[in-house]
Amino acid sequence: MARSALTGTRIRERRTSLGLKQADLARAAGISAAYLNLIEHNRRRVSDALIERIASAMGIDPVTLGEGAEGALFAGLREAAASVELAEAGEAGSAATVSQLAPDLDRIEEFVGRFPAWAALLVNRQARLAELERVVETYAERMAQDPFLLTSLHEVLSAVTSLRSTAAILVETEDIEPEWRARFLNTIQEESLRLSGTAEALVGYLDEMETAETGLSSPQEQVEAWLEARGWHFPELEGDGTDPAELIAGAPELASAAARELARNHLRRQAEDARALPLDPLLAALAELGPDPGGLAARFAVPLAQVLRRLAALPAGAPGLGQPGLVICDGSGTLTFRRAAPGFLLPRFAAACPLWPLYEALARPMQPIRALVDMAGRLPQRFLTYAVSEPRPTGFDGPVLMRATMLILPAPPQSSDAPARPIGASCRICPRDDCPGRREPSIVADASAERA
Repeated sequence: MARSALTGTRIRERRTSLGLKQADLARAAGISAAYLNLIEHNRRRVSDALIERIASAMGIDPVTLGEGAEGALFAGLREAAASVELAEAGEAGSAATVSQLAPDLDRIEEFVGRFPAWAALLVNRQARLAELERVVETYAERMAQDPFLLTSLHEVLSAVTSLRSTAAILVETEDIEPEWRARFLNTIQEESLRLSGTAEALVGYLDEMETAETGLSSPQEQVEAWLEARGWHFPELEGDGTDPAELIAGAPELASAAARELARNHLRRQAEDARALPLDPLLAALAELGPDPGGLAARFAVPLAQVLRRLAALPAGAPGLGQPGLVICDGSGTLTFRRAAPGFLLPRFAAACPLWPLYEALARPMQPIRALVDMAGRLPQRFLTYAVSEPRPTGFDGPVLMRATMLILPAPPQSSDAPARPIGASCRICPRDDCPGRREPSIVADASAERA
């Protein structure tokens, strides 16, 4: 069981909250009161066996006395502190706020040990805030890029302008002939119906964005929603004889024929990957080599792109992978497959960041690329990426099509001080002002400038 230097603080706080005397707890745990006093003041390290005896004497789970139960709280509080610093940067009074927080960052473990419920509440609020920020970014991107929204908003503005002009004529013109008055009233009725229908369709479309990706969503979004609901892994494909059509039949997410065709193609490719990289030998190799795509490709004698796809399709809990992400693009740079890793933002409509290693791989066919990247955001996050592109000949006289694949993994802890490439999701929602690959101004940067 993991322990921190403040395990004794947690023991003391739990004992005090339970109303136990130090001597009584020491007697029940089989140690002296003096030794327990040293433990509670973090002057003696405590073994796993002793933690279990102390926890048993207090009638609580031993895990609650170790860092294992509170490690997530530590990380969440540090994230909250970092987000406050980023939000306050550049605003009046920010220096005082940040300077007040800085001395207490080293006391996070003590805070969690003494007030676990308050710590959990703060971490939950921070997680909710981050979730809402992602929703806002998604809506901002969609408002800027979605052709349906742009057309609908244009229709609304057009109808409102027509209604306003017609109404103004009726109000400002005193002597208007009955024939023209009837025409203007008919125009108002028609424009009102158009505005009502457009608004109803727009509201329905926005509601659809928060439910299952069906109906008005694209075929690619339907497939990705279906894969996410299945955990991106299909145990049925690990054996032989399963027809992809059986897995697709009855899937509510696949609402269109185009989505079902895309799903069939994806399952066929995933089945080929499973045959080339069988699950049990692959998991054994992962445990031995770690998440090393190059080493795995050499051991199984398969293309690197196939290893990247296979690693992103393994069942949850595969050693060293965490929650991987995967993106695939064609020669035009269009993302043809998207599996988001937590914290790695993927655009749904806009073009992706040109600084991604995925696009560098397109310019260097068959040359593997490994890169540490820092994804821009309210709280930048670091990832380790593996990318490679491969040509797909279409015959002797046909063009050569390119396809690039990029696996996204959490950055290893030892890479925290290593240099990393700054990237974003797309220009429209990227806050990096001095980016050499910027194509258009960022709506995030504009909002920050207005607040300043």
